[in-house]
Amino acid sequence: MSFDVAPDDYTRFMGRYSEPLGALFADAAGVSGGQRVLDVGCGPGALTSHLVARVGVDRVSAVDPSSSFVDGTRARFPGIDARQGVAEDLPYESDSFDVALAQLVVHFMTDADRGVAEMARVTRSGGTVGACVWDLGPNERGPISLLWRMVRELDPEAQDESQLAGVREDELVTLFTNAGLGDIDSSELTVRVAYTCFEEWWEPNTFGIGPAGIYVASLSPERRAALRERCAAELPDGRFELEATAWCAVGRS
Repeated sequence: MSFDVAPDDYTRFMGRYSEPLGALFADAAGVSGGQRVLDVGCGPGALTSHLVARVGVDRVSAVDPSSSFVDGTRARFPGIDARQGVAEDLPYESDSFDVALAQLVVHFMTDADRGVAEMARVTRSGGTVGACVWDLGPNERGPISLLWRMVRELDPEAQDESQLAGVREDELVTLFTNAGLGDIDSSELTVRVAYTCFEEWWEPNTFGIGPAGIYVASLSPERRAALRERCAAELPDGRFELEATAWCAVGRS
């Protein structure tokens, strides 16, 4: 899935989660100075910022299918090698990187097996391949799990994200195994995000970003108001925090 939206809108929708997640993910992958690193599905640069801070902009490459995200990444990190492309056909030579990472991307790949295999291809022998995806399965621990639960209460036929690749326990490990990766380590990464009020949480869900946003945007004003009311009843009136957990897998090529 391509996210052809303004980087600032995406940041308000998911960036407040993906920015702190990026630090945990970079730690889990052991990213450190001297490595050549690829950010697959970089978006507006949530993970990229942590990679640049650790290894320098000249040692980071980033790729995303969205032209607006690629342009935003180039503007945010002058001199970075940012290209438009898809995970299933990465525009890089084999063995080009020490580390290839995909944060919150695998579940949006059109062919997750091929996407992970491509990440392995562009990573040198003995290098690191890593991916993390929100827990959107039965545990409902993703940032948008509450929204989807309220959607299903009002519309039991709605197609949520619970069946996408990598959103359930051990699915990333299976994808990594299928790609021929070894020494696979599986873990959970959890972040907490603060909101000043319900509206700060609700408004980004109306921007039409990702499957959840597209669903909300498709609703009539009456049905959207009903969903908003149902969500508001689940969250405090004033300040509150939400916790979100992602599955993480790191393997060796």
